Amino acid sequence: MEVMEKNNEKLQRAKERLKELKGFYWHLAAYIGVNSFISISSIIGRMSNGANFLDVLDFGTFAVWIFWGIGLFFHGMKVFSYNPIFSKEWEKRQIQKFMEKDRQEAEKFGRNGR
Repeated sequence: MEVMEKNNEKLQRAKERLKELKGFYWHLAAYIGVNSFISISSIIGRMSNGANFLDVLDFGTFAVWIFWGIGLFFHGMKVFSYNPIFSKEWEKRQIQKFMEKDRQEAEKFGRNGR
């Protein structure tokens, strides 16, 4: 019975992971599709008003790519479990630091109580 519960739990985690992965790929597809449409429309619209090609390649044309791309980057980091700042090693170091501080506090109060 316990083995079936563990397998069911693993299946649920795998389904959740797949759901997150699909969500990221849909986000990526929307990012590429919508931003391509916006950029092409902007470039064609500006060029039809007499601007040359270099004039349409300004920050405004690609601002959505940049800012949405930052959000997409962080979404990808979450989905692919990449966190360089708060990694498992960082967590272990913090736990050791807190445990050492607690030990020192206990020793300090233990000596004063004698």
